[in-house]
Amino acid sequence: GPGAALMGEKSNIVAAVASKVGVNLHNQEDHPLQIIKSWFFAHFAEAHKTEDGQPRFKPFDDLSPVVTTSMCFDDLMTPPDHVSRSRSDTYYVDDEHILRSHMTAHQTTLLRQGERSFLFAGDVYRRDEVDACHYFCFHQMDGVRVFSWEELGVTSHEEAAPLVMANLKETLSAMVKGVFGDVEMKWEESYFPFTEPSLELEILFNGKWLEVLGCGVMRQKILQNGGLSAHTGWAFGLGLERLAMILFQVPDIRLFWSKDPRFSDQFKGFGSSGQRSLTFAPFSKYPGCYKDVAFWHPDGLHDNDVSEIVRSVVGDVAEEVKLLSEFQHPKTLRRSKCFRVSYRSMERTLTNEEVDAMQSELCAKLVETLGVELR
Repeated sequence: GPGAALMGEKSNIVAAVASKVGVNLHNQEDHPLQIIKSWFFAHFAEAHKTEDGQPRFKPFDDLSPVVTTSMCFDDLMTPPDHVSRSRSDTYYVDDEHILRSHMTAHQTTLLRQGERSFLFAGDVYRRDEVDACHYFCFHQMDGVRVFSWEELGVTSHEEAAPLVMANLKETLSAMVKGVFGDVEMKWEESYFPFTEPSLELEILFNGKWLEVLGCGVMRQKILQNGGLSAHTGWAFGLGLERLAMILFQVPDIRLFWSKDPRFSDQFKGFGSSGQRSLTFAPFSKYPGCYKDVAFWHPDGLHDNDVSEIVRSVVGDVAEEVKLLSEFQHPKTLRRSKCFRVSYRSMERTLTNEEVDAMQSELCAKLVETLGVELR
């Protein structure tokens, strides 16, 4: 499959990760992520038209997840020593190409192609912790709208920014109402590396304030990297899994990858039904168990390296990987860590033998790959 091409000698991509590339859950009909994406796309097509009645925002949902480091980092002014560039955080195909860690990576390319108002959704990849809310592949939808100073009737970014911010708030309030219904919302000041000023939008949903998206006025330097001067724009980004977990009450992020018909059948026909409310009914929660592994480790070991090996050996049966303790031996100065791996299948009860076999394979792989010494 396409996976093999991603796993060359300069790559830190394991098979479990490579196998997700090209799956495109956000484009699979009746998948909850596709349903939410299509609601957003439909809202923009309906609510924002040009003078001649065409949709103003051009939608993209098939941009390749393999991008250059300059698209993902340099064009967005990520400092050269920033942790997001490290191989402990990001999947490298080779020295110049990575699996995108955010959809924002496409902003400057689309601007250079002449796009001015666009939506773009896709799968993004991060070496991350293992728990119910984090998974190494997830999906984002971003939107951008750029105005020329001329059309705003201004001559500087300082004059343009408040006008653009007002348009952003109006656009996103309407979008959230279109998808979540008439919910109460509030704007909070925030910080994002690509926008200044930046805001987060929170909504009151089922009695809780929940953060839905981040947004702001695009930094001028990013627009310039996209080939534009005398323009000011806004951008927003949101996580599709997070919204699906809220809207449909899906309890664990691994479920989005489940092939179990007890998951997928609940969403069949829902996207085209015109309905908006669906509550996922969890199939029984199968019993889980945990195993601890303790080891002496060489300097420079990153916790994500351990999570990554759990992923490659155990796959989606790993519910959580937690660092329990770490210490340094007072005499030898060697360092030790102890991790707890929680095993639970979404689909069936695991046998003790299965879990023991996975744990011993995991231990062997930790020794072989990271050079640790089991305790």
